[in-house]
Amino acid sequence: MNATITAATARRILTQLRHDPRTVAMLLLVPTLLMTLLRFVFNSERAFSAIAPALLGVFPFVIMFLIASVTTLRERTTATLERLMTMPIGKLDLILGYAIAFGVLAVLQVGIATGVSLLWLGLEVAGPVWTLLLIAVLDALLGMALGLLVSAFATSEFQAIQFMPLFVLPQFLLCGLLQPRDSMGWLLNALSDVMPLSYAVDALTQVTHSPDFDGTLARNLVIVAGCALLALVLGASTLRRRTP
Repeated sequence: MNATITAATARRILTQLRHDPRTVAMLLLVPTLLMTLLRFVFNSERAFSAIAPALLGVFPFVIMFLIASVTTLRERTTATLERLMTMPIGKLDLILGYAIAFGVLAVLQVGIATGVSLLWLGLEVAGPVWTLLLIAVLDALLGMALGLLVSAFATSEFQAIQFMPLFVLPQFLLCGLLQPRDSMGWLLNALSDVMPLSYAVDALTQVTHSPDFDGTLARNLVIVAGCALLALVLGASTLRRRTP
């Protein structure tokens, strides 16, 4: 691993995104706008506080998945990645560069949404705010990592978006946001147990109702972070070395 190459890759991605203001606006502002819309739909701070913390993780997860998958696929289809792989650059350096670039955006995205929700929309959480931020950022990084991974299996941006019903929507439906996981049938409960978003929502729900940082919360955080790391490693394995 070469830190210089990794940093150069991250700078290149951030520079490209800077010249695409619509994408940057979507990344940074859409979760906040959705949280604001949700607040006025419920028209109650109490009802909003019951569901908003979980959605602070779900919204960035979905958006980062879409942006990362489409952006990385564009690099693959324009042969940018192929040209990079003819150079003496490690796969891990390349994929970590992408992760760092999107990770910076994820931190900004979650920070804005959380700040607006806490200071303006009346969101109340029992646990420490830094824990809420950490979980939401891990969710965004997980979506980014899965987006990088699925970009290897699509041949067009339209196909990349088609992966959303396969990788994202089942996790959204089974994560416990719409229905407690314990009340689902045994098959659906078993499926939810292998989906990382379930553990993220469990962690966010716990932070909402309890100020304690216990072993269960730590386990959920480790699972989400581990799944994101695994997706990055699998994404790196899809890169193919080309000879000049």
